[in-house]
Amino acid sequence: MAIGVKALPITFVAHALAIVGAVFVLVWCIHFRGGFAWVATNKSLIFNNHPALMLIGFIIIGGQAAISYKSLPLKKEVKKIIHLGLHAVALVLGIVGIYAAFKYHNESGIANLYSLHSWLGIGVIVLYAIQWIYGFAIFFYPGGSEGLRGGSLPWHVLFGVTIFSLAIGNAALGFLEKLTFLENSGLAKYGPEAYLVNFTAIATILYGAFVLITVYSAGEPPAPDDFSYSAV
Repeated sequence: MAIGVKALPITFVAHALAIVGAVFVLVWCIHFRGGFAWVATNKSLIFNNHPALMLIGFIIIGGQAAISYKSLPLKKEVKKIIHLGLHAVALVLGIVGIYAAFKYHNESGIANLYSLHSWLGIGVIVLYAIQWIYGFAIFFYPGGSEGLRGGSLPWHVLFGVTIFSLAIGNAALGFLEKLTFLENSGLAKYGPEAYLVNFTAIATILYGAFVLITVYSAGEPPAPDDFSYSAV
């Protein structure tokens, strides 16, 4: 199902929001939170890898993978490789981002997997991995039959949209959770850092919305030499 708008102009808004979100989270982690590290006496520097990798690596790159099929006027096989490759990068960076949170908790003596955000995060990354493996096997290699691909495509899109939506919602939940912890530790509720975190969450939600609009908009036509073009 496609809505009656062209995908390309919608992607411009999505790209702009992706840049805004990436800049905001980097400013937060570097300027306000002190930067990044994998080994440090200040364990918060380890945690900072988590929001940066989850937003930029998992959500933004994952969103770009989702809209690449609709926004790029390339051959189907080229778009398939781009789609698959970007999702693979997002998955790997998401796993590293989750590892950063576990590393921070373990080295700080904080319990793991006690919050709704952490439960949903594990669920989302597992579902994302299953979705990627299934897509690779059915649509890329070894590849399913034409009937299986055709029957799987609507479900593949539906599951992908659902998982991405869950990731966006959980990211907003994560920003809220971290900001609440910081405010309970003395951070000014109306200070610049609090505003930045909230605006980063808003940019993330809007980015997710425009990615979803793109997914259900009318795609760009195939490359002129791609006579085998289809929706699969």
